Amino acid sequence: MTNEGPLLLAGGGHSHALVLKRWAIHPQHRPRGEVVLINRHGTAFYSGMVPGLIAGDYDRDDVAIDLRDLCDRAGAVFVAAEIEGIDPAKRLLNLEGRPPLRFGRLSLNVGAVSRPTALGIPIKPLEIALDFLREQDQSDQPFRVIGAGAAGIEVVLALRCRWPNRHLLLQARPDQIEPHHQRALKRANIDLLRAAGATDGPTLLCTGSQAPDWLKVSGLPVDQDGRVQTDACLQVCDHPGLFASGDCAVVRNQPRPPSGVWAVRAAIPLARNLQASCLGKPLQAWRPQQHALQLLGDASLQPRQAWARRGRWTLGASPWLWKLKQAIDRRFMAGFKSQTPMAMTMPMACRGCAAKLAAAPLQDALLQVGLGQLASNPEDASVLPGLPTQLQSVDGFPALISDAWLNGRLTALHACSDLWACGAHVASAMAVITLPAVDSAQQQNLLAQTLAGLHSALIPQGAQLLGGHTLEGRSEAPMPASLGIQVALSVHGGTADPGGRIWRKRGIRSGDALLLSRPLGTGVLFAGAMAGRVSPSDLDRVLATMSRSQHERLEPLLAMGEAIHACTDITGFGLLGHLGEMLGHRPCVQIQLNGEQIPAYSGSLNLFDQGVASSLAPANRLAWRWLDPAEHSDGAIVTVEGAHDAALLELLVDPQTCGPLLVACDPKAAAALSRDEGWHWIGNAAPTRE
Repeated sequence: MTNEGPLLLAGGGHSHALVLKRWAIHPQHRPRGEVVLINRHGTAFYSGMVPGLIAGDYDRDDVAIDLRDLCDRAGAVFVAAEIEGIDPAKRLLNLEGRPPLRFGRLSLNVGAVSRPTALGIPIKPLEIALDFLREQDQSDQPFRVIGAGAAGIEVVLALRCRWPNRHLLLQARPDQIEPHHQRALKRANIDLLRAAGATDGPTLLCTGSQAPDWLKVSGLPVDQDGRVQTDACLQVCDHPGLFASGDCAVVRNQPRPPSGVWAVRAAIPLARNLQASCLGKPLQAWRPQQHALQLLGDASLQPRQAWARRGRWTLGASPWLWKLKQAIDRRFMAGFKSQTPMAMTMPMACRGCAAKLAAAPLQDALLQVGLGQLASNPEDASVLPGLPTQLQSVDGFPALISDAWLNGRLTALHACSDLWACGAHVASAMAVITLPAVDSAQQQNLLAQTLAGLHSALIPQGAQLLGGHTLEGRSEAPMPASLGIQVALSVHGGTADPGGRIWRKRGIRSGDALLLSRPLGTGVLFAGAMAGRVSPSDLDRVLATMSRSQHERLEPLLAMGEAIHACTDITGFGLLGHLGEMLGHRPCVQIQLNGEQIPAYSGSLNLFDQGVASSLAPANRLAWRWLDPAEHSDGAIVTVEGAHDAALLELLVDPQTCGPLLVACDPKAAAALSRDEGWHWIGNAAPTRE
């Protein structure tokens, strides 16, 4: 398999989630070589608990499978991307906004989408439907659900729990709804609306599903709903090495309706056949059961009740069946939690910019070899001798995440911020990339993805990757091997100021305002993620922000002209450490920070309260001396007003990857930037006390 390309798991549906769980618990069953899971989000909702989520019985995190954590434990790469097509002949999976992924073997478990219609919002994709329902929480208009199947019944009864007094309608023909369901709807004061009596107003569609459109044009064999046809081994008919399961697939000679039950049952046969295919061994046929037991909940009642259904046989409604359903659902979700959480007493070494050398040994080493000026007067980028408007900088770190493309992009954005902080545009870059010691085909793939990620960050700025150097690591490759990539980037550019002015770190004036361009907290979030303590949604949000380029923030700053007095980017030494660099050894101003205005990523402060911290944080805490009145003859150089607790102190020294820009400017410019450009006004500079 290693010479053919990686095994791609396209989609984070129930089958793939359970396959990864099996490999995490029993790594001896995991195929050798690179395994990559691609899903649009870092989580996947468990369908059995979605009605309870709609009713308000659960929070999103209660019903979300953490795919990143699952991949970490299974030694797989996680890629957050939208799948938009497949080229079976070229063995490529096409992704939105990034290069395709090559595969040796591919398994499809991408779920289904609601059939298109102009009548309302489809229940699938679920994320869109949940956002729609959240918006509807503020409305009292009559709300309509279309669909007489199990999904429509469960959803409209869950909505009755969510909106006890709202006028709810279920649009369907009465002969489509079983008598016991009709009684439940009547008891819940939900009106039945005949299909011919359509009305306007907010509508949710639960009218059946089909495979994503891109599967229909993939060239793979599909049925009338676009579902990929497989044989009894879950291998796509006439396409060796391609597999499919769940709602996007159907066994050609043993068709079953789309249901999470069959997706769950398919997991073990799929895992076994993926392993067998990778080893070149015979596949094993799977015969799915003819009928599956389904438990359908009624969230409109107190106490809650449920029906049991298998084929034409139905039992309920019964509170006992509801308790059984709850127990099954909770046990299913509990099975995805790590059974061996990492202890935080001895934190693992962090990645990204948190892996940089601490400030004290760095300064001592510079002094030792006669380069003390670099320690005493640090700048984000250096002016090239003889070229006063040309700047150069270098940065890099060990892989922060397993997605080589995204890691390359983050590294480039992080390195470019040194030039942005000087008011310079990036023109070119050169890279040194160290690859793990794996086979050449895998190295080629990792290098291609990394280069494409670097390219994606440079091209929108009008910058070019001119070249560089590649090395092979001499330590054992981790699993997944992409975590063994190390990238260093030298970036070159020129000041964009018409007069050739460069923003320096040390230029803060009395009366200046201090602005941050984005929140803090990346260090603790990734440290917490290694310990399984971070909400998947929090990690999704922080990565989305980190992967956005800040080069467009330069133009509004440059338009302020002389109003910008100093600037830096907040990286490994944290806000307080880099603010100390701006102040220098003999500060002429005192800094007053407003603790309530310092932005933090969601979940970061809670992690500090739990004792979680980046492995670089202990060294960074030396910067707390700026807050200590005893360290300075005229009192503390930096004071924090408003909210002031242990979590905030830790946030001030948390190392940042792709962190914010910190700008010192006059108050008038600060007002415009915070109002129009979304900058956070976090404090002010005042003259030192005599």
